[in-house]
Formats: sequence, C-alpha cells, structure tokens
Amino acid sequence: MTDTGNNLFPVFFKLEDMNLLLVGGGYVGCEKLGAVLKNSPKATIRIVATEMSTEIKAMAEGYPNISLVEKPFEPSDLAGINLAIVGIDDPETSASIQVICRQQNILVNVADKPALCDFYLGSVVKKGDLKIAISTNGKSPTVAKRMREMLTEVIPETIDDVLDQMAKVRDKLKGDFEYKIKKLDEITKDWKG
Repeated sequence: MTDTGNNLFPVFFKLEDMNLLLVGGGYVGCEKLGAVLKNSPKATIRIVATEMSTEIKAMAEGYPNISLVEKPFEPSDLAGINLAIVGIDDPETSASIQVICRQQNILVNVADKPALCDFYLGSVVKKGDLKIAISTNGKSPTVAKRMREMLTEVIPETIDDVLDQMAKVRDKLKGDFEYKIKKLDEITKDWKG
C-alpha cells in the first residue's frame, strides 16, 4: 500500500533536555527563535551568526539558557548539539551546514528549503497542556497558520479541566494498557468538547 500524502512522522521534542543550535541572527533567525521560545522557553539554545539583530539580542535577554556567539558558523559549533536550525540568506552555506549536520547525525531544519530539512517547524495550537502541531508537508505555512487560527477558536478554554479529569480517571484504572485504552475510549466516545 502506497500513501502519497504527507508521510511526516509527528513528534514532540523535550527541547529543555536537548541542545539546539540556531545559525542566523537576522529576520529568519528571529522568527525561528520566537517559535522555539514560545513552545520550549527552557530550551538550551546557542545562536551563531556573523551579526545579531537587535531583535534577537532583545529576545535573548532574560533567558540564561540562550548563548549568543557573533562569528561565522564553524563545524565545531555543532559539538554537543542535538538539533540545528539554519536561518540564513545564503543557500550555499545553508546546504553545507546541512551536509555537516547529516554527517554528525544531527537533525536539521533549513529555513525555506524543504528538501534540506529533516524536520519542519509546524504551526502550533496550544491551550494549556493541549498542543497540536499542523504540517502541510512544507508546502504552505500560510495554510497551516489559518488552520491554527481556526482550531484555536474552536477548542474550548476549559480543555485543561478535561485533560486533568481524564488523567485522574486514567490513574485510577486497573488493568493492562489495552484495557485502559478501551475504557478511556468508552468514556470519550461521545465527547464533543
């Protein structure tokens, strides 16, 4: 069976337990940093760029987990790194960083170059503990943004109360994993929010 749609495997990283390298100190770097901080404010982030914008410097203030290094990228910047995001306006350098990351088994995202990405930064809906990531397989961040807006509007503000109650129910259930799934499915079968 062949699926021709979006074959990306969705995951949520615990970035606070990892080391992230962001290459780029301009507009795109600022955009990527904002997305990371919005979702994982405790992530350890090293930003390397020949020049840091005032926006990046201002955004990094108050985050002791962010280090700013003003210099050109060097392969040694990848030491101890788990994930890399490249947000520079230099296709040749971006491609070479991607190759080095792949050689070192470091997952990499190269801004605006889907073919060079191991992962994409999706549009995210967040209400309390509920988080939904939306992907268009790199085709249209604008459509993902519109979907985020729509879902944010329809998900009730009380969703955290529902999640807390379900966690309590799950914790009280006895039995194996399969039994718990069956019971939780029965409880939520008719739930519409």
